[in-house]
Amino acid sequence: MTMLPPPTPKKLGLVIDLDTCVGCHACAVACKEWNAGGFSAPLPDEKPYGNAPTGVWFNRVHSYELAAVLVDDEHPPAPSESDTSMRDAGHLGDFDRGVGLDAARAQPPRPDSPDAVVATSGSACGSMSIAAEAAQPAMTLHFPRSCLHCEEPACVTVCPTGASYKRAEDGIVLVDESRCIGCKLCSWACPYGAREYSSVEGVMKKCTLCIDRIYNENLPEAERQPACVQACPTRARHFGDLADPQSKVSKLVAERGGVDLMAELGYKPTNKYLPPRPRRAAPATAAPAEALDTAVLPPVLRWLDRVLSR
Repeated sequence: MTMLPPPTPKKLGLVIDLDTCVGCHACAVACKEWNAGGFSAPLPDEKPYGNAPTGVWFNRVHSYELAAVLVDDEHPPAPSESDTSMRDAGHLGDFDRGVGLDAARAQPPRPDSPDAVVATSGSACGSMSIAAEAAQPAMTLHFPRSCLHCEEPACVTVCPTGASYKRAEDGIVLVDESRCIGCKLCSWACPYGAREYSSVEGVMKKCTLCIDRIYNENLPEAERQPACVQACPTRARHFGDLADPQSKVSKLVAERGGVDLMAELGYKPTNKYLPPRPRRAAPATAAPAEALDTAVLPPVLRWLDRVLSR
């Protein structure tokens, strides 16, 4: 069993903004490119362009379809098993605003609501009314996933050889491949699916937070950040010291209410997720009628207007 260091003075990690992530997979591709520069690189692939490619990915992006949320927050329907909410899309905490339309349709409308009147004309009309009242329209949530560099990582404490370890100076969790025996205990212990087994080398792999970049003094200071952060086209990924309350990432977490992934497990992940901002469906308004001044039209068009207006 590998021991953990005392609380680290620095907590280097990522802040991922789910509001601006568009699911382009640029983070995964950039990570693969930086860490797969040759057979001896951290991410070697065997026959990457064949019919049965094998390899390891440190970054993955999952996409989830989220159901609409109702306007009536004071009388929310009870959730059902058919709900598709933020919690279902990765257990991201309690910032999901509600329930799916299936649960909403299962609840009778309140007597004083517009649905009570519409529902009397048929179930189809009632469903259309509920959908029209959606305050949070249905949306797609893109959820990037990688190692969270937990403060109390289970993957480290179960390692029988000490190959998995947590750095005392900055909190980054790494794997010493020279000591790894490929037993896969760390992958079974990690609830986030951040560990992968390399069948090419017979050892476990994980995100290194691009430690070879962030401490590389030969690179310009602006480039001393993980490859996934630098490649993100929408700036949905941020890197910094989350132990410093005055750092940009800490202020961003405080302003946007950043959350831990599956905080109830008690592993205290360093990486934080910023919830999507509420979206309001555009009100359905009729387009204003265009006034036609027939006096300025040529004679032929005035005649045509009279014919078509009959």
